[in-house]
Amino acid sequence: MNYPISLTAANDLYGCEFERVFGNVIELCVDAAVQVKKQRPFTSVDEVVDAFAGYLDGLSENEKVVVIQRHPDLAGRLAAEGKLTTESASEQKTAGLDRLTPEQKTLINCNNERYKAKFGFPFIICARENKVASIIEGLQRRYNNTLAQEIQTATGEIKKICKLRILDLVKDD
Repeated sequence: MNYPISLTAANDLYGCEFERVFGNVIELCVDAAVQVKKQRPFTSVDEVVDAFAGYLDGLSENEKVVVIQRHPDLAGRLAAEGKLTTESASEQKTAGLDRLTPEQKTLINCNNERYKAKFGFPFIICARENKVASIIEGLQRRYNNTLAQEIQTATGEIKKICKLRILDLVKDD
């Protein structure tokens, strides 16, 4: 299948095909596609984006943490081993995380570990909207947030990632 597909084609996808196409717009969260599929037909791509955002908004705080925990570390072990999802690999490359200096790699890895130790989940930022310097700055600045603030901020970043992934997959007719 060539992407982006039309909104009509997205509305017409068979059940499991919709889940295959949209199952990673929220990282490794096929349940989002299962739930959003029930809201078809959509009349615009914005409605699709809003439906996935609504899915996230409807989760409890604990469920949001589970969704956040599914995301990989930025420039972490999975990236080094080539085990990121196709979408995450592309996003991290766009941000320049595949071309870090040894100093930047050490700084990001140390800050990732410190962040995860405090919050219990990886640092989430929309890599496609950032570059290495802003990612490092965000890691350091957001460490001072409360858990509730970080759940809210990470969920907002996931919505940005989700929207961009949807725009890669579907376009208005």
